[in-house]
Amino acid sequence: MEKVFEHFAPRENFVVSSAQIVFDSSRVSHESQSILKSRLRDMLRREARSGDSDAVRNAVADWIRRHPQVHTIATFAALPDEVDLTELVTLFPEKRWLFPRVVGVEVRFHASADPTKDLVGGAFGILEPHADSPIVPIDEIDAFLCPGMAFDHHGGRLGRGKGFYDRLLSQARIDAHKIGIAFPSQIVPNTHCEPHDILMDEIIS
Repeated sequence: MEKVFEHFAPRENFVVSSAQIVFDSSRVSHESQSILKSRLRDMLRREARSGDSDAVRNAVADWIRRHPQVHTIATFAALPDEVDLTELVTLFPEKRWLFPRVVGVEVRFHASADPTKDLVGGAFGILEPHADSPIVPIDEIDAFLCPGMAFDHHGGRLGRGKGFYDRLLSQARIDAHKIGIAFPSQIVPNTHCEPHDILMDEIIS
C-alpha cells in the first residue's frame, strides 16, 4: 500500500493525520499540561517512532521550490527518531543553511555548506557546528525547519522538554516561517501546549 505523507497547511486548515498514537487526556484532565506532556514524551520514547526520511525530505524540497524568496534556512542534524534533512543542503546549494549549536540554555545557528564536514558531536549527543563557525543572527533567518517528538493539528509542537526552540522562536521575525518536520506517526491529537509554547505555521509530514 502506498504511504500518504501529509503536508499540513497553516493552522486554520490543519487536519489530524491517521497517527498511530492515541493519548486519552480526558482521563487525567485534572493534571497540568506539563504532566500530560511528560507522559506523552515517555510514551513516545517507548514507541521509538520513525519513518521514511526520503518521502518527508522530498516534501520539504517541494516547499522550498514553492518559496523561492526563502534564502536563509535553519535546519537540524537529526536524531534517530527525527527526519534526516541533511541532503537538502546539497540539493539547494544556493541557499544559506544553518545548523543549531547549544550554548548553555540557548540555541545559536551557524552557517554550514557541508554538514558532513562541519558538524561535530555536541550537547545531548547531537551533531552541531564547530564553535568557531559563523553565527547567523536570528533576524536573518527566513525559515525554521523544526524537529520535535510530536506535533498536533493546531500547530502544537512537543519538544524534548528543555525549551530551546520555544525560547529561540519567540525571538524570530514575525514573517519567518516556522515549519514542523515529522514522520506521519509523530502527528498526535494533542501536544498539550502551554502559554510559552510557540506554534508552527505548517507541518510537513
